[in-house]
Amino acid sequence: MEEIDILDISNYDYELPEELIAQSPSPLRDHSRLMVINKDDKTIEHHTFYEIIDFLKPGDVIVRNNSKVIPARLFGVKEGTGAHVEVLLLKDKGNDVWECLCGNAKAIKLGTIISFGNGELKAECVEIKDEGIREMKLLYKGILFEILDVLGKMPLPPYIKKQCEDNSRYQTVYAKVEGSAAAPTAGFHFTEELFEKIRKKGIIVTDVTLHVGLGTFRPVKVSNLKDHHMHSEMYEMSAETANILNKAKEEGRRIIALGTTSTRTLESVWQKYGSFKECKGETSIFIYPGYKFGAIDAQITNFHLPKSTLIMLVSAFAGREFILSAYKEAVKERYRFFSFGDSMFIYGNDKKD
Repeated sequence: MEEIDILDISNYDYELPEELIAQSPSPLRDHSRLMVINKDDKTIEHHTFYEIIDFLKPGDVIVRNNSKVIPARLFGVKEGTGAHVEVLLLKDKGNDVWECLCGNAKAIKLGTIISFGNGELKAECVEIKDEGIREMKLLYKGILFEILDVLGKMPLPPYIKKQCEDNSRYQTVYAKVEGSAAAPTAGFHFTEELFEKIRKKGIIVTDVTLHVGLGTFRPVKVSNLKDHHMHSEMYEMSAETANILNKAKEEGRRIIALGTTSTRTLESVWQKYGSFKECKGETSIFIYPGYKFGAIDAQITNFHLPKSTLIMLVSAFAGREFILSAYKEAVKERYRFFSFGDSMFIYGNDKKD
């Protein structure tokens, strides 16, 4: 039955030669490749990313996620034993308590203290959670993000084998609000110059914030999607952005999500309120086929891992079979995949009254 098809994780798999996993960013951000697909007509076109402006119309609203990646990967030693421990800062819980993903987590008990650098930063375990998660109280003097800039490393995905020579390439050019453990990578392809051209064409660019967390690092391990647990992530929408989006909805103009994190933020707010409004909170929204989109009309996104929640999200938007056929075409055309890879613009036909 089709419902079983939709929920079976094996139906979101595809063959990907390892050499197509991009290990470094494109030398020029907006010179990566762009696959343009019409989800209604089921057409596929091949372009260079800076040509995306040709598919945008005056009055469109592009919504970016302005979250900034912090150097959240820390290597320290356990006080008392000297054992080496890796800690990944995931979510700021307030009052210097962070939710962390810990290597060798079984060795980290309540009260365990881990020291980083020469003790400029310490972390004490204050709560134990499942799946290698610990809540850690950070102990330091000064400004945390300045200390992390010195001691931390960028938390690149495991399929990228070496650190960036330039950490700014694992950020979007509009990254502003510090707090993510991974980048909203669909935005890597944009330059300030391209945004300037887009604005001059009459397209509005506005921001939301979603701090990317554990969901990015957790593969789907269940065979039935309904059994998968999505970890929550912090989001925020300003009154200015809400007003822009509500006006676009009223006037029938397109809302284009730049990335799956923007998509999840917009759909979370829409699902909760039935419109856009100034708000902040946590979302664990899991979008897969069968989901009815209310917020967005188009999206810009990268090519995602097999069996990931992200390929399920774009499958919900454009249709599973069509997305998998587009991915097959991308493999055939030697597109570059994942965080540092190429891009896709997914849109549909204008709705007529």
